[in-house]
Amino acid sequence: MGHQTPLFDEHVAAGARMVDFGGWDMPLQYGSQIAEHNAVRMASGMFDVSHMTVVDVSGAAAADYLRRVVANDVARLTKPGKALYGCLLNESGGIIDDLIVYFCDTDRYRLVVNAATRDKDLAWLAAAAGDDVTLLERADLAMVAVQGPDARALVGRVLGHADELKRIGRFGFAEFGDAFVARTGYTGEDGFEVILPGADAIDLWRGLAAAGVAPCGLGARDSLRLEAGLCLYGSDMDETTSPYESNLAWTVDVSDAERRFIGRDALGSADSPDRVLTGLVLPAGGVLRGGQSVLTNTGEGTITSGSFSPTLRVSVALARLPAGSTQAEVVIRNKQLPVQIVKPPFVRAGKATFAQT
Repeated sequence: MGHQTPLFDEHVAAGARMVDFGGWDMPLQYGSQIAEHNAVRMASGMFDVSHMTVVDVSGAAAADYLRRVVANDVARLTKPGKALYGCLLNESGGIIDDLIVYFCDTDRYRLVVNAATRDKDLAWLAAAAGDDVTLLERADLAMVAVQGPDARALVGRVLGHADELKRIGRFGFAEFGDAFVARTGYTGEDGFEVILPGADAIDLWRGLAAAGVAPCGLGARDSLRLEAGLCLYGSDMDETTSPYESNLAWTVDVSDAERRFIGRDALGSADSPDRVLTGLVLPAGGVLRGGQSVLTNTGEGTITSGSFSPTLRVSVALARLPAGSTQAEVVIRNKQLPVQIVKPPFVRAGKATFAQT
């Protein structure tokens, strides 16, 4: 048996299919994965993401510390209540993990990092910290993501503070007592991620369910993030790949020549990576999966993650290909099938972002 979130009993009572995910017992699906996926695209769905690791960073040197360990620049956060997405890099420019940094006050920040990388992240963050920075893992907290066109209104109805929640901009957040509500997510839809004490998370989950928000599992979360073109750590990026090879150049801020963040000197130029992460669409004839070979006009690449898209009704994938690839075929069961190369995301506002060929 793995670690259990405060919502474990809720999942079991709802008949969820539970699986091991990074050492945690998590719901894969409650019934139909496609129905859960479509609920988020068309209305609202909620995910237990309490397995994610929350770390509070405090101290007079907190900002300088984060400017050194995160490739994006937290100095861009000029007002408390704002957040940014970025990567922790090793000295070779490889991605240790991706994370969100929340600016709570001049000497207080909150980080949310991945569950599967918790141990190495905490060790790396601690090794880089000085005596003037305090790191506190918040294992006492739970996290519920509510996503979809109706999500924000329903969170306001159930959690309260509806007027204040309406004023939170994208990648903004607000604190209401013990509830930390951020307008962030991993589905390509609008919504909130709510961090709060475990006991309070149970009441929130039940209230949202009573309001008609669909419980959703890891399966729908993965197909939603893939349609949105969002990277999954360990599949689309890892310590052997740089942000420039992972469609994440926008998360690397080199505008301040004096800021020597870890990994900066090894990154090279964002304009000329040998490999790029891009999108593939297979109109018919199979399903794209991670690990499949891709043959292009400039060499061989590999699918990093792929699946059937419930929204588009075709198979889509993220793939790392040689730079300059314009034509491609994927190898499925010893057959070479033509695929369309497109720029992620595949879906925005519930519709395709590209013209199918």
